[in-house]
Amino acid sequence: MNDDFKLETFRSLWGFQGTWEQAAREARAAGFDGLEARMPQDERERCAFARFLRTYSLPYIGILFTSAPVLPQQAHTPRQHLDDLECQLRQMQALEPRFVNVLAGNDRWPLAQQVDFFGRALEIASASGLTCLFETHRARSLYSPWITLDLIAQLPDLRFTSDISHWVVTCERLLDDPCDDLTPFIERVHHVQARVGYDQGPQVPHPAAPEYAETLAFHQQHWAAIWEAQRRAGHAVTTLTPEFGVDGYLHHLPFTDAPVADLWQLNRWMADCERRHFAQWSQSF
Repeated sequence: MNDDFKLETFRSLWGFQGTWEQAAREARAAGFDGLEARMPQDERERCAFARFLRTYSLPYIGILFTSAPVLPQQAHTPRQHLDDLECQLRQMQALEPRFVNVLAGNDRWPLAQQVDFFGRALEIASASGLTCLFETHRARSLYSPWITLDLIAQLPDLRFTSDISHWVVTCERLLDDPCDDLTPFIERVHHVQARVGYDQGPQVPHPAAPEYAETLAFHQQHWAAIWEAQRRAGHAVTTLTPEFGVDGYLHHLPFTDAPVADLWQLNRWMADCERRHFAQWSQSF
């Protein structure tokens, strides 16, 4: 095993209802290295969260949305998105994040407008002094692999968070055809959000279920390709956040509305699975 390149896992707070202190204790007990969470919008809550992170010495991956969470306001212009990004990055600095995961833009904008938007977003990110990654996400500018590849061709300095489950839904298939060459994207991924999607939804009921073995294998192949690209580029650390969530992602039984799985158990399983996967992958070089 190569000790020069290591995996760090982060706990997502999406859907978590307890206290930050409880989240920290549970995360450490389950082997997580830090937390990934939305930046609090209220100033007092943001200051309290900053104190919490310092007290617990927890590495933090910040999340912010331009325009509005999670879906953008359709009437908001690219300029409004950019102003929002600039404002929120100033607020984010107090939290001292490892990096910032940005859900940016709107899927309805034409390509020329997308190129201009991300060119300006890169300038704002650079001026902030924070490392900013742009997440692949439905309803946002990076909803499709093909628009993302078009953007990379014109803006090669873009760096990404890969949540490929969104693209599986958008394209309604696993992207494992020889024609589905995502290499330019894979070479620019900095962070992975590990949720297993399928052709009709962004989250399988449980990734351990045998009926989703092929789907899990596709996602793992994608993540391993990212690790290999990062290793070749000389990265010391790769980060991964299991991100099974709520808001229609977690399956529920009809009539009873009972969830088919426990959210925290799903994310712990995914983290353990990928730690084993990374260890096995590391032995291959």
